[in-house]
Amino acid sequence: MRVHHTVVDSPVGQLTLAGEGDALLGLYFEGHLRTPRLTDLGPRTSTGFEEARRQLGEYFDGGRRTFDLPLAPRGSAFELSVWALLAKIPYGETRTYGQLAAELGDPRAAQAVGNANGWNPISIIVPCHRVVGSRGGLTGYAGGLERKRYLLELEQPPAELDGRLF
Repeated sequence: MRVHHTVVDSPVGQLTLAGEGDALLGLYFEGHLRTPRLTDLGPRTSTGFEEARRQLGEYFDGGRRTFDLPLAPRGSAFELSVWALLAKIPYGETRTYGQLAAELGDPRAAQAVGNANGWNPISIIVPCHRVVGSRGGLTGYAGGLERKRYLLELEQPPAELDGRLF
């Protein structure tokens, strides 16, 4: 199988999807802050990513909370373990780097978790945007803090009207 890619429009700008066969290898933002490790994205195509396009559209429309796509991220064993934890963070919730490090069995590994989080090759679908600083603040994000803020706000429930009519 050969790596190929496509570019799709989204509310957070153009996204580059890279895949091999049916598996998604990467989802990168325009101006991605960390150069993708997948340096050869292969030829650009307009086919082969229909399911990813559909699920991303549903996510941005507010109708999808989880993704069901074959993923094949490339990374070290530690990075893969961090990315697996990211995939388990529920829609609308956040975790800190320290919480993820503790889940991995080493509460002192928060910085290493942060580094692995930053190299996540499948943004949005593997929700690295759901990881925040120890006090809940927004910290670095390969797509930029404005995109991170947008994604976190997208996942918040609409404000309650608390019985008032406007």
